[in-house]
Amino acid sequence: MTMAAAAVTASLIASRLSYASSSTFACPRRYSAAVLCFARLRRPPSAPAFRRRLGRMGHSTAAAAAATTRATLGLTKPAAVEIPQIAFAARELDFVEWKGDILAVAVSEKDLKKDSDSKFENLVLKRLDEKLGGLLAEASTEEDFTGKSGQSTVLRLPGLGFKRLGLLGLGSPSSSVTAYQGIGEAVAAVAKAAQARNAAVCLASLDGMSEEAKLHAASAIASGTVLGVYEDNRFKSESKKPLLKTVDIIGFGSGSQVDQKLKYATDVCSGVIFGKELVNAPANVLTPGVMAEEASKIATLYSDVFTVTILDAEQCKELKMGSYLGVAAASSNPPHFIHLCYKPSSGDVKRKLAIVGKGLTFDSGGYNIKTGPGCSIELMKFDMGGAAATLGAAKALGEIKPPGVEVHFIVAACENMISGTGMRPGDIVTASNGKTIEVNNTDAEGRLTLADALIYACNQGIEKVVDLATLTGACVVALGPSIAGFFSPNDDLAKEIVAASEATGEKFWRMPLEDSYWESMKSGVADMVNTGGRQGGAITAALFLKQFVDEKVQWLHIDMAGPVWNDKKRAATGFGVSTLIEWVLKNSL
Repeated sequence: MTMAAAAVTASLIASRLSYASSSTFACPRRYSAAVLCFARLRRPPSAPAFRRRLGRMGHSTAAAAAATTRATLGLTKPAAVEIPQIAFAARELDFVEWKGDILAVAVSEKDLKKDSDSKFENLVLKRLDEKLGGLLAEASTEEDFTGKSGQSTVLRLPGLGFKRLGLLGLGSPSSSVTAYQGIGEAVAAVAKAAQARNAAVCLASLDGMSEEAKLHAASAIASGTVLGVYEDNRFKSESKKPLLKTVDIIGFGSGSQVDQKLKYATDVCSGVIFGKELVNAPANVLTPGVMAEEASKIATLYSDVFTVTILDAEQCKELKMGSYLGVAAASSNPPHFIHLCYKPSSGDVKRKLAIVGKGLTFDSGGYNIKTGPGCSIELMKFDMGGAAATLGAAKALGEIKPPGVEVHFIVAACENMISGTGMRPGDIVTASNGKTIEVNNTDAEGRLTLADALIYACNQGIEKVVDLATLTGACVVALGPSIAGFFSPNDDLAKEIVAASEATGEKFWRMPLEDSYWESMKSGVADMVNTGGRQGGAITAALFLKQFVDEKVQWLHIDMAGPVWNDKKRAATGFGVSTLIEWVLKNSL
């Protein structure tokens, strides 16, 4: 080393020490600076006492502590982006007489059938075509519009009550929730292209649809529209605000029942959008502390039904969470253990549930670092997709306020990084239930954090727990990018999740819990290792989690490593939020 280099090094060391003395970001000894900082703000003698003192509105101290960990790397701050505020109205009127920017008609392949005179047989399309002097039939032929799902064509119509007419492909007549959501997304797309401020949507054919089916279709169209209009432009230097403000949904009924269903759709969308934003946020913006701050904001916004507890590293140590803390040990951003509790403001609680989300705000792989083509290290900000779904569901449920059910939302937030203080391959960590784990791969870290989170959840007196995690590449290999695998030893709970997913259109597939595979998870020096062989990796990961669930508690694990991210759009999907909400609501009845 030259003298000049030595001088520069000495200067850097001095500045680093100065920075560490006033910041939690550059703490040279695991969490000491962060713990001391948190302790100076408020360090209660025990976690239970902390929870009692926190109370319904007493989470401001925890939020302040979380704020101290806000990232500054890159000087990036997300811009404030408004969530689309679209007013939906269910109306019963003659669609031909509707006045506005764009009338969208959802058309199935069957609806486009024509008679011998090349006239539409469908009454809705026939009326429109007559009003347009045959232009609709001509355009559908020229544009090769067949009504297939995903197709659309738009006609500009000067001089009529509606400025544009859009035909949107629905596919088969008995369409799924996903197809109706697609119609909503198509409405959003054509409205954007036309710079429309208002729109109306109707079906060319409602034959055979029950009143309940109409309600679900209207809700799906509304949610598809909101999510289609929304764009996450928080990190772009320029962005356009959405213009669409009102959407009339025609022919699906009217009255309080359909109005409530449309309100429910917008509430769910608020949670899905929140979940998307959490996953999309880069790791230099969304640290574990910032995630804890976001959870605290939910408790502030819905203080009538939510309380929050944020545990720091020292408090987690008191609870003997060695498995979780082992993962967090290498990062200069300290861990934050998040516990949001939903309780209805009135009425009896008939059922107690827990939702546990994996919360790795960045996963480098640790000493088993992610390397080589396909390792996707640049996408490892999405390794907190389970936590995003958990908090997204919490936010929406704060709006919906279901009665009769208590829900615990739990996230063990941290980063999996590399440093001299970090967990090494071969280390043995001890979970809070006393079980020991030989770490044979530091890149199988999510299950280590979930172990202590599941133990904590079971200690809340719950009856059922669902955990969500971007846990294994093996599940993506098995089911592809759009289907989540789920595992449960309880058939009734499995049926509940299937029913919830069918109502939302999210795709799940039940996977086997093959107990004989546990043989590969045995250790010669500890109770277990944290990974088995390559074969059946998603199954052995689920079997690992099972070791930390109370036998009296019904448990289901969701591996959402595939559907958390849309490669084509290069953005988060918000997967899991709507299904979790449906599951909670079905348990509140």
